[in-house]
Amino acid sequence: MGENEASLPNTSLQGKKMAYQKVNADQRAPGHSQYLDNDDLQATALDLEWDMEKELEEPGFDQFQLDSAEIQNLENPETTDLNLDSIQPATSPKGRFQRLQEESDYVTRYTRSAPKSNPCNFCRLLKILCTAIILFISGILIGYYAHKKCPSNATSSATLDLQLYQEILETIQAEDIKESFRNLVQLYKSEDDTEISKKIKTHWTALGLEDVQFVNYSVLLNLPGPGASSVTLSSSGQCLHPSGRPCSEEARTHGGQDLLYSYAAYSAKGALEAGVIDVSYGNADDLKRIQKMKNTTNQIALLKLGKWPLLYKLSLLEKAGFGGVLLYVDPCDLPKTANLSYDAFMVSLNPGGDPSTPGYPSVDGSFRQNRANLTSLLVQPVSASLVAKLISSPNSRTKTGVCSPLELPNNDERIVNMQVQTVTKFKTITNVIGYLKGLTSPDRYIIVGSQHHTAPSSYGQEWASSTAVITAFIRALMLGVKKGWRPHRTIVFCSWGGTAFGNIGSYEWGEDFKKVLQRNAVAYVSLHSPIRGNSSLHSMASPSLRQLVIEKSHFNCSRKAKCQESNVSSVQIPGDADYFINHLGVPTVEFTYEDVKTLEGPSFLSEALFPKRTAKIEEMDPFFNLHETITKLTGEVILQIANEPVLPFNALDVALEVQNSLKGDQPNTQLLALASRLRESAELFQSDEMRPANDPKERIPIRVRMLNDILQDMEKNFLVQQVPPGFYRNILYHLDEKTSQFATLLGARERCKLLASNETLQEALSEVLNSINSAQVYFKAGLDVFESVLVGKN
Repeated sequence: MGENEASLPNTSLQGKKMAYQKVNADQRAPGHSQYLDNDDLQATALDLEWDMEKELEEPGFDQFQLDSAEIQNLENPETTDLNLDSIQPATSPKGRFQRLQEESDYVTRYTRSAPKSNPCNFCRLLKILCTAIILFISGILIGYYAHKKCPSNATSSATLDLQLYQEILETIQAEDIKESFRNLVQLYKSEDDTEISKKIKTHWTALGLEDVQFVNYSVLLNLPGPGASSVTLSSSGQCLHPSGRPCSEEARTHGGQDLLYSYAAYSAKGALEAGVIDVSYGNADDLKRIQKMKNTTNQIALLKLGKWPLLYKLSLLEKAGFGGVLLYVDPCDLPKTANLSYDAFMVSLNPGGDPSTPGYPSVDGSFRQNRANLTSLLVQPVSASLVAKLISSPNSRTKTGVCSPLELPNNDERIVNMQVQTVTKFKTITNVIGYLKGLTSPDRYIIVGSQHHTAPSSYGQEWASSTAVITAFIRALMLGVKKGWRPHRTIVFCSWGGTAFGNIGSYEWGEDFKKVLQRNAVAYVSLHSPIRGNSSLHSMASPSLRQLVIEKSHFNCSRKAKCQESNVSSVQIPGDADYFINHLGVPTVEFTYEDVKTLEGPSFLSEALFPKRTAKIEEMDPFFNLHETITKLTGEVILQIANEPVLPFNALDVALEVQNSLKGDQPNTQLLALASRLRESAELFQSDEMRPANDPKERIPIRVRMLNDILQDMEKNFLVQQVPPGFYRNILYHLDEKTSQFATLLGARERCKLLASNETLQEALSEVLNSINSAQVYFKAGLDVFESVLVGKN
């Protein structure tokens, strides 16, 4: 046993040593805790008894044989209790061998008949037995009191981690975020996107982040044309810019770049003169009603943004035969404080990534498809003031403050001429990627994503807010690293380019590293647009992460006034999380501050990119306290996911979310039965595997790794192939907080209203059924693997 060897004081057994471990804390090997736990004591007792058997096997003692079953148990203690129950907490804190000692017949089991040799042999045997019993009892007592009085290594380690987390988060200060934000805004005024990317890379490298690099892609962008688009009223001949102001040089001068950037990226381009038909929000019921009254072929739809994904509504209008779309946001759907009546906006009709390389990365040598426009419709975003002039409505709000929605009477006819001017060109977009390598699981990635400005775009300062927050967290995190701390898993920090054009940077990077990310990506944390209002903290999380987010949100809500504790949902969100949710099935979380009115209004208004000024961001959060809260809250979640031995994902919450999504007016018995079986499997998985693994005393490294692999990949079962345009492929996410049913089923039922058959609905039901069945089989297979491992060890 090396330095821990000891010999029995017996002259007739010179050179023979009895190997056993000393139990004194000060005699342990370097690098070990100063305290012994039960496992150490048990090992000491076993070694002692085993060595006693070696001594008793000397010539002359051959008649003193233990029963074969008892010998086997003593020589192989690790296999005697190894079954599925072995991962349950121990029922006695004193340890297995103390319980054996407490049995009255413990010593008598191993009593041997008197030897038939001389008295000297008997004396030697008696001395050996007495010495062994004394040492055995002493070891038990020392170990018991050491374990009782001293904290465990796991407990002290967890406490140190929590203390370090707090130290890291306490260094995040609102003033630092404010300074970083203002520097970024100032940089934006004088530099292009390439220079901004270089500044971000330089800053992150200076903070100590490892291997910070550029990842560039040449992609097809749809940009504003040389002149602003326009809408001309045929009745009066008045020409209006999308903002609603007259087409004059003076208006062009005052409007600045906003006139150019009020457009729909990847729309068809050209001119169209036709009648305007008000289709309201453009859902199936609206179109069905209109098609009964009017001929929609090659007409111009007056469409409100919201309630359904824009791409879905445009697909319905395209099938209905419309030729153009005037898209606007009704002032009644916005907070009263949002005075956007003269603001036009930008939208992207790109579902994601480089349109010229759909489904594969835009690397050198890739085949480029000719996809200058992604729809046959001429789409032009316009302001509410232009729509008011079009329908001859002076004000949408009455004297009493009640808002009247903009609406064109059915019997009124309006003829307009719309001109859409855009150009397409290949341009390089840049992602900035930096790493903080994990200590024990460097091949598992927590990806944290923000966005940075990509020219040409005047769409404001959301990117500066996003970049300032992620940089503040990096700064705080690297202070912990300088003290010697590292996370267990690797944290990857990403600043995406090309977000406004359809999340191009994140899509291309995801497609480029798809095989690696499918295997290694653990979670995605979004910092797309942290400050959208100032009245309510809004948390979005995958079902598997909901418990963690609720826990952190409750803690912060106890300290902050502007917070709704229960406002955690799994809904579609704008930004670069799209690829990770819909193509990789990676659990995702995002914290934002919103206006309550925005949350209460129609969903998908965030698809409109209004030009936000610096003053607007600082007006919403003048002291940057909200930025600080978002940074700390997001940081807490990142630290826990990156550092917990067992991933803080909840399998049962996924099953419960599936059951809740099937509640509605049209229940499907087969789906309900499958969902019930999924819940049973998830409950069994949660109780038999996850609960014991979270107990440090019962944590076995290989089982923890297997468990984490199952938790990491469970949401991949819910990715479906066919969904309506604009809908998430991950069916665990709802359209908005007002709907609890599967989005793909809602979309299919909508389409059935316009079609003669229900084939689309049957296909959607089949996709959902296969996903639920896949998840149930997945959990069942996971349980079988754990059981097989246990049986193999037995």
